[in-house]
Amino acid sequence: MSKFVLAIDQGTTSSRAIVFDGGGLPVAVAQKELTQHYPADGWVEHDAEEIWRDVQSVMREAVAKAGLRGGDIAAIGITNQRETTVVWERASGRPIHRAIVWQDRRTAETCRQKLADGLGNHVQQKTGLLIDSYFSATKIAWLLDHVPGARARAEKGELCFGTIDSFLLFRLTGGPGKTGVHATDATNASRSMLFDIHAQAWDDTLLKVFDVPRAMLPEVKDCSGMFGAATPDILGHAVPVAGIAGDQQAALFGQACFQPGMVKSTYGTGCFALVNIGDKPVRSENRLLTTVAYRLNGETTYALEGSIFVAGAAVKWLRDGLHLVKDAAETATLAAAVPETHGVYLVPAFVGLGAPYWDPDARGALLGLTLDAGAAHIARATLESVAYQTRDLTAAMKSDGAASPTALRVDGGMVANDWLCQFLADMLDVAVERPKVIETTALGAAYLAGLAEGVYSGLDAVAYGWHRERRFEPRMNAATRQRLYAGWQDAVGRVLSRKPG
Repeated sequence: MSKFVLAIDQGTTSSRAIVFDGGGLPVAVAQKELTQHYPADGWVEHDAEEIWRDVQSVMREAVAKAGLRGGDIAAIGITNQRETTVVWERASGRPIHRAIVWQDRRTAETCRQKLADGLGNHVQQKTGLLIDSYFSATKIAWLLDHVPGARARAEKGELCFGTIDSFLLFRLTGGPGKTGVHATDATNASRSMLFDIHAQAWDDTLLKVFDVPRAMLPEVKDCSGMFGAATPDILGHAVPVAGIAGDQQAALFGQACFQPGMVKSTYGTGCFALVNIGDKPVRSENRLLTTVAYRLNGETTYALEGSIFVAGAAVKWLRDGLHLVKDAAETATLAAAVPETHGVYLVPAFVGLGAPYWDPDARGALLGLTLDAGAAHIARATLESVAYQTRDLTAAMKSDGAASPTALRVDGGMVANDWLCQFLADMLDVAVERPKVIETTALGAAYLAGLAEGVYSGLDAVAYGWHRERRFEPRMNAATRQRLYAGWQDAVGRVLSRKPG
């Protein structure tokens, strides 16, 4: 039997495919950057057809780079940018509009109205989420109300809703008029504001609240299991699609955080910290999210999650917007060139602030500038902002009853930056562990697919396969830590649209 698994990692800024072997090690990778569309202030869109073309291309390229053929791949796993919303025609497979990206804030006013209507408690109780335009429900309604004829067609079952995983699954398994499977997994469903995480089912009350027709919703399945088979025209062989999870849950799985209290934090476009809380969901009192961590064999494990909207995207802004660096790696050198920022803080609220603030109207600010401030101070402030936001999240988790972690397992492209990892350890006052395979989002999808097809024998085997590449121990004194963090809290207070108290 083949011991290779192909993971599709469809992210906010790129589409990748990675071939993993039976030991969970990457064999080959292919990647294409994704075009970002900004049609209005606070609006972010993707072309789902571009995503589909790119995914097919990187799948074929990765398999070829590995020196393999389609028949050598035991299973395909999919992990995806969550909440990003696609509505497509069931008959043709064509999207009716560009996908509305998770970062998009166009429905913020709708969410404010729902909160004013007193629906916040009901939505949080059922979904574990706070009412926010981050999630899929109001995005779906916007598409149905702004694309001519869409709502009537959706009511008749002519349109499908899905997050990117669901759209890719539909196309991979045959698409329109053939065998296309319209399904998703429990992690992606739990990010819609339409899914009851206790009953593990779409909720009719929530569908009414957000005005979403049930006929357009995908079937919700476990994260590991047979979803369908990718048609032979893609890889030359019918390959089972056997694992799906949203990117942050896939990273939790890839980091082998299977015990309650284990925490991982992923640093990509945004930053997302999840702590495993076991088989009973806990309602957050600190504006964190309760979400499905993974569902295997019908048994659900939950997590508390803190979501930061801008992490790596801020470094991209330094590169592409300010042209301060030519490559993201230069930020580490610049940050190390100055002893500290001398009071310069970047609050990267370019699309509002996520947890624990949840302020869609906050906007980014660069504060504390003097004539002595230069590129190094701004680069350092940008990296420091990631650590400060992570501390915001871990403090909220602790307030919600989560045990203080003995270590923070980190992953994502940003953690190749040693300077950032050390500052994280210093600011959180906890060891930071970087695994040998930092692309754990894709690895988690590979594990989920491989478990279903027998490539990996079980969770113990996955945990055994996790290896630390480096451990960063905190070395900053407490007084400095508190002074720097107090400055961050003051800076955030200056950009909030709704002042505390």
